Amino acid sequence: MNILAVFGDNVRHYRIERNLSQEAFAKKCGLHRTYISAVERHKRSISLNNIQKIAEALSVDTYLLFLEPGMTVPRIHRQS
Repeated sequence: MNILAVFGDNVRHYRIERNLSQEAFAKKCGLHRTYISAVERHKRSISLNNIQKIAEALSVDTYLLFLEPGMTVPRIHRQS
């Protein structure tokens, strides 16, 4: 798994799904448009703070930005 590629592709997917340009999305995140572009092109590593800003701006749970296409989240069964 190339985590930068998975993250960048998911950011782009959710941004487009919400009909946001890179510029409008960057403004909503409080980040620069060229930074968002670099993330989406897998050219930029990203801090945890910026991951949270992006997830909040997209209104998605943070972990969704790290799931590969077709990947499902396993259910955790708790023993009583």
